[in-house]
Amino acid sequence: MNKFMRHMIIFTRVVETGSITAAARELEVGKSVVSQHLRALEEALGVLLLKRSTRQQLLTPMGIEFFERCKKISELVDEAWDIARISQVEPKGMVKISSPHALIEPVVSPAVGHLVSIYSELVPTILANDGSVDLFETAADLAIHVGELPSSEYRQRRIGSLKKVLCASPSYILNHDLSIAKLIKDPSQLLACDYVANIWEGKSIRYTLQHSSSGERIEVSLEANRFNDSVHSVISMVKAGAGMALIPEFMFENLRRKGELENIFPGYTIPKIPIYAVHNYAKTPPLNVTMCTDFIERQLRNLTSSGSA
Repeated sequence: MNKFMRHMIIFTRVVETGSITAAARELEVGKSVVSQHLRALEEALGVLLLKRSTRQQLLTPMGIEFFERCKKISELVDEAWDIARISQVEPKGMVKISSPHALIEPVVSPAVGHLVSIYSELVPTILANDGSVDLFETAADLAIHVGELPSSEYRQRRIGSLKKVLCASPSYILNHDLSIAKLIKDPSQLLACDYVANIWEGKSIRYTLQHSSSGERIEVSLEANRFNDSVHSVISMVKAGAGMALIPEFMFENLRRKGELENIFPGYTIPKIPIYAVHNYAKTPPLNVTMCTDFIERQLRNLTSSGSA
C-alpha cells in the first residue's frame, strides 16, 4: 500500500468536511496532526492542493482533480471497513475446515450444517485429514486435531476429548485365544498379534489401560503390520478379521451392539485423548472460525454427554 495513503484519506476528509477543524473533530485527532498530513502530502507531490486562509479553504485546479481520485480511494476504504465489520456481526463467506475422518460424520458435519441452517451465507468446505495439522498446505482456516500438538506454531483451543477402545472381531479374538484373564497376566502376547493402524499412529504403539473400578494399570505394547489412511478403512479391516485396532468408543459401541467387534480389555479404559480446534490467526480469529469452533465443541459435548463418546 502507498505510504501516503493516510495523507490522502485525511486530505479527502478535510475537503468533504470543509475545514481542518471539522476534519480533526471527525477523525478524533488534533488540528496540528491534520495540518502535518496535508503539508507532508503537498511536499511529496510538489504541488499546492489547498489554498488556506483563516476564513476559508479553496481547492486548486490540481487539488480538484486529485480530490476526485482520492475520494474513490476513500470510498473503497470505507466499503472494505464496513464489509469487515459486518462479517464480525454475522458469519458469511467461505470457511475451510480440516478434520479427522472419525469426527466428520458424527461431529463436524452436523455442527457446521446446523450453523449453515441459521446463517445461509456461510460457505463451508470440510476436508478429511487424519494426518498432522498443516494449515498452510491445506489452506484450512480451522483444523480439528485429536491429541497433543507437537508444535506451538498454531493457536489451539481444547474443545473436548475422545475415548478409544482396543478391539477386534469375535473370530480374531477366538482364533488367537485373547482371553482377558491371559492378557492381564501377560499383555506382551499382544506383540505377536496383528495390529491395524492409521498411518499417523506409526508402527509402535504404547498405551496404559486402567481398570474402571480397581484402578489396576496394564501397560500395553503393540506393533502395527497393517496400515490405512482413514479410521473407516481401519474398521473395515478389523471387522474382516485382519487384526486389532484402537478406534473411537462412539464408533465401537455401534459395532459392538451389532456383534461385529469386541473389546479386548473389557472393564479397562485408555486415558481420554484431548481434541483441539487449531487456527493460525495471530489474535482473534474471524467470526466464521470462532462460530464453527463453538458449534463443533457443542456437538462434541452432546455426543459425549449422550454416552456415545
